[in-house]
This record gives sequence, C-alpha cells and structure tokens, in this order.
Amino acid sequence: MAGRGQMPMMQPQVIVLKEGTDTSQGVPQLLSNISACQAICDTIRTTLGPRGMDKLIVDSQGRVTISNDGATIMKLLDVVQPAARTLVDIARAQDAEVGDGTTSVVLLAGELLKEVKDYVDEGVSSQIIIKGFRKAADLAINHIKEIAIDTDRSDKAEFRSLLEKCAGTSMNSKLIGSQKEFFTKMVVDAVMRLDQDELNEDMIGMKKIPGGAMQDSVLVDGVAFKKSFSYAGFEQQPKSFDSPKIVCLNVELELKAEKDNAEVRVDRVSEYQAIVDAEWKIIFDKLDSIVSAGANVVLSRLPIGDLATQYFADRNIFCAGRVSKDDLERVCVATGCRVQSTTTDLTAQYLGTCERFEECQIGGQRFNVFKGCPQAKTCTIILRGGAEQFIDEVERSLHDSIMVVRRAVKNQTVVAGGGAIEMELSRYLRETARQIEGKQQLIITAAAKALEVIPRQLCENAGFDTTDFITQLRARHAQDPERFRWYGVDIEEEAVADLFVKFVWEPAVVKINAIASAVEAACLILSVDETVTSQKSQDPMAQGQPMPGRGRGRGMPMGH
Repeated sequence: MAGRGQMPMMQPQVIVLKEGTDTSQGVPQLLSNISACQAICDTIRTTLGPRGMDKLIVDSQGRVTISNDGATIMKLLDVVQPAARTLVDIARAQDAEVGDGTTSVVLLAGELLKEVKDYVDEGVSSQIIIKGFRKAADLAINHIKEIAIDTDRSDKAEFRSLLEKCAGTSMNSKLIGSQKEFFTKMVVDAVMRLDQDELNEDMIGMKKIPGGAMQDSVLVDGVAFKKSFSYAGFEQQPKSFDSPKIVCLNVELELKAEKDNAEVRVDRVSEYQAIVDAEWKIIFDKLDSIVSAGANVVLSRLPIGDLATQYFADRNIFCAGRVSKDDLERVCVATGCRVQSTTTDLTAQYLGTCERFEECQIGGQRFNVFKGCPQAKTCTIILRGGAEQFIDEVERSLHDSIMVVRRAVKNQTVVAGGGAIEMELSRYLRETARQIEGKQQLIITAAAKALEVIPRQLCENAGFDTTDFITQLRARHAQDPERFRWYGVDIEEEAVADLFVKFVWEPAVVKINAIASAVEAACLILSVDETVTSQKSQDPMAQGQPMPGRGRGRGMPMGH
C-alpha cells in the first residue's frame, strides 16, 4: 500500500485573512482601547467649566479654530484609533440632541472605563462589568427623575426667569461668560419667538459681521440677510418700504447666453430678428407678470440680471438675486409667501408681507432686513466682534445656549449644575450598591466614583484644592441628603454651596442624556475584544502605474 511507513503528511496552513491584515485580540486589546479613550479625555479635560481653558486647533488646510466646546474639539481632532472614535460620536450625539454637556459626556465615559480598567486586567468578564454599568445607569436616571424640580409655566415672568438661568449656566463655561446678562436675554427672546410646538432652531438665523464689540450684537424680530451680488441699476431702486408685498422665486430673470455648441440656421435677417425678439419677449413677460401681481420686493434663489434689475428700478421695485436657500425659507415662514418656480399666473395670494422692509448698513456690510412679520416664527441674531475666530466661538456658544433653552421649554424639569447632581448620584449609587451582592456591587461603586470626575475636574480647572472640596462634598451629601442635595462647587465664591439657591440650573434632560450616552459608549468599548484592521489597498494610480486597459495609446495589434 502506498504511504505505509512514510512520514504523516503535514496539514496545510489555512490563511483566512488577507496578507497584511492586522489582528489584535483578548485583554491586551481591551486595555489598549481603554488607554486610547483616556488619551482623548485628557485632551479635552481642561476645557470643562467656567474656568476651563480654550484649545487652538489648526486643521490640514491651515484654518484656525479656537474653542472650548467639547463637540467642536472632538470633531476637529483627527482621531484614527477605532475605539476612541466612539467618544467622538457620543459628543456629536449629545450636541445634536441637547446642545450642551458635550465635554461632560466624554469625560464621564472615559472615567467609567478608567475605574474598571483594573478589573479587566484582573480577568473580570466584560459582560459582568457591562451588566453593572447598565444597572447603575438605570438607577441614576430614575433618581434624577425623582429629585428633579418641576417648573411652573403658568407664571410667564417666573418661567422666563428660569429659562434665563438655564441659558446663563450654559454660558458660564463659554467665551461669552463675561457678557452673560446681555446674551441670556437675547437667547431667551429668540427661542420664545419660535413656534412653541415645533421649536425648530433652524428658524433662528445667525449672521456674523467682524468689527465692533460683542454688545453691538442685535436680535432682529424677523429676517435679515447680507445683500447679495447686484447689477447696474440696483442703486436706483428704493431701499425701504412700509407694508411691502414680497414675492420669492426660484426663477432666473436674465437673458440666457447661447451654449458654445448652439447653432441656429436662418435664411433671412428678419428670421434672426424674430428669434432675438422671442427671447426678449419671454423675459419681459416674466417681469410684467411680477409687476402686475403687485410685488414691491422680489427675491430669487437664481440670478436676477442687469436687464431685470433696471426694469424693476424704473418701477420702484426692490430685487435681490442669488439669495441662499436657508434665508429664502425663513423669509417665506416669516412673511407668509411661498416660493414660486414660475411667474405664470402669479397672483396676490402667493405674496407675503411685513410691517417694514429696509436695506441698512451694519458694520462694513449691507443687510436686507424684514421687520414686524405677521407670521413671525423666526428671528435673526446679528453677531459683532473683533477677530473672525472669536465670532465663530460666540456663534457656537449661543447655539449651545439656544439648544439648552429649547430643551428647558420642552422638558420642564431642572437640576442644579456645578457637580451637585453628580455628587448626589454618586452618594445614591454607593448606598444602593451596599444592598447588592456579588461583583455587581464593585461595578456600581466604580460607576459612583466615576461620577465624581465632573466636580473634581471643575475644582482642578479653577485651581482649587481638589481633595479638600471633594471630601467636603462627600461629607455634606452623606450627612443630610435632603438638606445638602444641591451642594456643589461654587466657582465664584471658591466654596462648597447650595447651587440651586444660586440659580446654577440645567435641564434634567441634559444630565439624563449624558449618563445614558456615556454608559452606552463605555459598554460598547468593553464589548470589543478583537480589532481586525485590513491593509489599505494599493492604488495603482497613486503609484504612478497606469490602470490596465485605461491607456491612451494604440491597442496591441491583433495576431493573424
């Protein structure tokens, strides 16, 4: 028989993954992911709170951004570690959902992972840790709902005061903290002008004009947008109207140039003249229908040419072409008109109106302003300031405050900020953990300790004695949970104080969302035990090699 007495055949090596694929697995991979997340947290740790520092980030195009907004910094950091990108995602989600607490949510997720890192190293199963974290999150969120203070909307002055305090708390840690009183009123006014059922923040326009001081910023009750490019004849048009009729178009009002390859064959000169006359008749018919509809202000997304500009100027009509889509939509919402894609059968019912329209000079730019709009569910904030980066940061700060006020209107419960709610939750979880048996007790206690990162970092950024403040807060919250429930870090007085009395308020939904997102992110990272990174494919074009069959030369001769 063949093969008897021979050496047994060696098993062939099975290659499942493509050559060059990087695989890492097991506990070392888990610890590596946790370390990467901690590195991200260390980057934005110093931006938390009223005494937080700013980060200056230069991107690949050389654009400079100065910000202490967690979501903005995370977005601009080019994070390549796959697990650490999870933290970037939760910061974006927090920003989109509630607008504030983006730095807190990243720090909390990083601290949760840091607290259980030793357990992972000692061989505790990830699933036990995940189960403990989820239980801790449920306990914490339910406790927030129990102790959050419900606000009374029946007293409008009281409710407005509450919204201003929520906006002020959000601004404390921003660049505009020094002008808090000025901007809180502006933000609350802007949100209260929106449709209170929808509260669509896109209806609040923000326009930035370099120059002047922050206090020169204004809130326009209606719509304002920068004057668009205009042709000759524009200066002859009237620049203000009382109770104008406004039409918004998506129509090009200029003579169309022939295409490069257009060809018209004519036998007689009169035929050519007939073609030219037809073109002119088409545009004049459009212009006549707009005038006959009774419009005083004509806005269009597409260009309005020099012929149309002069035509409107002769008839005392204002026109503006190339208006951006967002501005045109806000004009429609405010004035009650509808965007028309044709001028055929244009009647007065499709036109909008407002109390006053004017073109005015703000700083070095001219703005078209619509005031006193009957349908006004929109407004515009015109921001002033020195450097361009400074105004960009003011815009981001106001966006966060607007989102917080919007959330406070929708969800009418508030809690104290300044680390007070985190210390209260930490105490509650520690006490609850004592009644739970097994390893879950350790995990819930770790989650309780992780919550202390917020007050600890607030103290550290303000230059306070962290150990002393955290010890005081633990003692107060343990001594009498009812009386000292809202005690946190008072940055202004450099002491431990009741922050609810000091009006450092935040919507409860901000904290609930932050805890839920942080725990989900931590659980996601703990559930990954292997990373498979495929090698980037070699691009022949990048190597200077022609793609097969794509050359411009002659093909190979066919064999006979």
